[in-house]
Amino acid sequence: MTRMQSSDSVYYFSVNFPYSQCEALYSGNYPNVVLTAESGQTIQVPSSRIRPFVSGVGLTGRFRLIVDKNNKIKSFERLR
Repeated sequence: MTRMQSSDSVYYFSVNFPYSQCEALYSGNYPNVVLTAESGQTIQVPSSRIRPFVSGVGLTGRFRLIVDKNNKIKSFERLR
């Protein structure tokens, strides 16, 4: 469990991408992915943080991103 500070920001994402869209994450041509949080904010996330969650069906689920006051990622995890 990630230890939260009052200065941390938390973003939630619900995604449902088929595997065919996720293949590009492994090419090296896309070092970052831009996701739209449930709050409407667009957030840039390194592809390396997303790859572990890609399965044979793609990338699906609800995720939480926690960043510190300097926008350094503290945690990126699948919630369901």
